[in-house]
Amino acid sequence: MAGSEAAWQIAQMGVPAIIHEMRPNVETFAHQTQNLAELVCSNSFRSDDDEANAVGLLHWEMRQAGGLIIEMGDANSVPAGSALAVDRDAFSEAVTARIEAHPLITVERGEVAGIPPKEWDSVIIATGPLTSVALAEAVRDLTDETSLAFFDAIAPIIYAESINMEKAWLQSRYDKGDTEEERTAYINCPMDEEQYNAFIDALLAAEKTEFKDWEKDTPYFDGCLPIEVMAERGRETLRFGPMKPVGLTNPHQPQIKAHAVVQLRRDNALGTLYNIVGFQTKMKYGAQAEVFKMISGLEDAEFARLGGIHRNTFINSPRLLDDQMRLKAMPRLRFAGQITGVEGYVESTAMGLLAGRMAASERLGKSITAPPNTTAMGALISHITGGAAAKTFQPMNVNFGLFPLVDGVKGGRRNRPARYKAYTDRAKADWNAWLT
Repeated sequence: MAGSEAAWQIAQMGVPAIIHEMRPNVETFAHQTQNLAELVCSNSFRSDDDEANAVGLLHWEMRQAGGLIIEMGDANSVPAGSALAVDRDAFSEAVTARIEAHPLITVERGEVAGIPPKEWDSVIIATGPLTSVALAEAVRDLTDETSLAFFDAIAPIIYAESINMEKAWLQSRYDKGDTEEERTAYINCPMDEEQYNAFIDALLAAEKTEFKDWEKDTPYFDGCLPIEVMAERGRETLRFGPMKPVGLTNPHQPQIKAHAVVQLRRDNALGTLYNIVGFQTKMKYGAQAEVFKMISGLEDAEFARLGGIHRNTFINSPRLLDDQMRLKAMPRLRFAGQITGVEGYVESTAMGLLAGRMAASERLGKSITAPPNTTAMGALISHITGGAAAKTFQPMNVNFGLFPLVDGVKGGRRNRPARYKAYTDRAKADWNAWLT
């Protein structure tokens, strides 16, 4: 996603760009197509609220900058309440079609199995969470860094027709959304206390994927923990996480409050596929089907894709990159996307957008500074290129904790809406000023 966005921004500034994509010549564990910007985990871009959420603000900034990924996300969206979710296949096909049709972009299929040759004088390495082994090793050797990585997990996808709607119901949490379609964007599966405890027991006892010796010290990213890892932290953890019952009322039994609720989010425009929200897992396939069918309404569930887990690679950006996202040891190389240590589709894309604009400006002989850290993109790039401590650097989602405080705005939970609105108002003004 970062590479596609970078190439688009470069070409829109009148500079030719070449995308090197190893698929389908070289496959990965998680990808299933040869499309650019294929989504391998969730189909959600998360909150689209640009007044009270840092992710929604990032969406807004990308729209203002003519971002391809957000444009295609909007064009291929599916109902998801206040979030932006997409039909994953239609989305990646649309991105690929726009990229391939652009007169200044060339797509070359084949692996770049090492540091690009010297004659490639302006390169963006945006190899995503599944950088090929050969390139990852070359980057590690070049940077003289101990390999940094974390595990990311994939949630299963279920055929909608196999869900028992006599037990499940359609509703977005707190009925969020401006239309009836948005207010009924999720399928909800209730559990009473006995069902929940039996589910937790089965989850903890299920057979899990075993890591190789060299993977055993690799940490998880806290924003994408497998459900069984969450369950190991306490029996009630899931009830206060992806299985929280608040804001939902079961029309089949409106007088009874569910002990826990499993939500499923539409995964395609047809509404034939739904993914289980927050149910990333490292359980083995056979165990997944058995455990997930314990969920009320999913007793006869048929799976279009079971969950999985993969190892993501990222570099120590605060130590290695300058504020133009260039490798200090070899400035002709820029890095963008998840390999820089941002986490999430939107964050990765945003770093591609900035890297593309910076590379194109450099080629055109113009100077460009990073956006101010009062903006969402500026806060992210500031964090990964020096704001974070290199010694303890770990992947980071965008959040208001990365923004400088707004003068005169009080802190505290009660004042949070006003504080977030102050953050977003300031960011929008500063972002538009930076764009012009």
